[in-house]
Amino acid sequence: MALSTAFTKLFGVRHPIALAPMGGSAGGALAAAVSRGGGLGLLGGGYGDRDWLARELPIVAGGGRPWGVGFLSWAAGVGAVEQALEYGPGAVMLSYGDPSPFVERVRAAGAAVIVQVTDLEEARRAVDLGADVIVAQGTESGGHGARHGWSTLPFVPVVVDLAAPVPVLAAGGIADGRGVAAALALGAAGALIGTRFQATAEALVDPSITEAILRGRGQDTERNSVLDIARGSPWPTKYTARSLGHPYLDRWRGREAELAADSGARDAYQADVARGDVPPLPVWAGEGVDLVNDVPPAAELVATLAAQADNALARAGRY
Repeated sequence: MALSTAFTKLFGVRHPIALAPMGGSAGGALAAAVSRGGGLGLLGGGYGDRDWLARELPIVAGGGRPWGVGFLSWAAGVGAVEQALEYGPGAVMLSYGDPSPFVERVRAAGAAVIVQVTDLEEARRAVDLGADVIVAQGTESGGHGARHGWSTLPFVPVVVDLAAPVPVLAAGGIADGRGVAAALALGAAGALIGTRFQATAEALVDPSITEAILRGRGQDTERNSVLDIARGSPWPTKYTARSLGHPYLDRWRGREAELAADSGARDAYQADVARGDVPPLPVWAGEGVDLVNDVPPAAELVATLAAQADNALARAGRY
């Protein structure tokens, strides 16, 4: 049974489920598979790597289903966004930082503007910019998010009330259909899901990342800036990232300023990656990682999540 919401009607999709545009790992095959399964696949454009986009955009654009692409507002250039718009996405999602330089270009191309927010100041700005959809991201989420944010449960309904009638997607810690149902119960029009889709057949992740997610536990995740500093990634200090355990976390936890000043330590990190002593990338994972136990095709997973959500809502209706 399809769950019809303002989100599904806006994009003409069957299920109120969107793929988080995880930089690098949400490639064209994964985004296309999510769209084929009845959700909205969002390509992970991230920093706006033009070569990566040139390779992955034709894959998702050729799928014949509604799709979109996401970028980091603080890092991606206008040229990368315009490159994506040439392929006719139905939506462009902008996260972390000021989305205003991109909004009119996206709108002029006929695509919907999705803005991800991590606090109320960002939510108000998204409303003022006329976002077509707002993603309310709680701190349970894997990967980057607010250093001082809200948990998903209290944050989503506040953003829903603030943004009405703009549809809101819930994000953060949602890894099965019960989480999708909870998002709908909070007033959201759907859910944006990341960690669960990293463990799918089409995800562009190293096998070691997939294995770590399958073994991972929510209690082993933590939000930190250590791994961004070690990698030399210049993320704004407002945002940290939730990841599974890592040797450099154990070594530098609580000593971020010292790490930032130690170029030798950052060189050592790259050397450790090259030798295979540490994973090629941090294992970004949300608190819902305990619910990830297999690696299905993404289209099949969308259908499973939707069926679970429908069943959960039906059970709730009997109380």
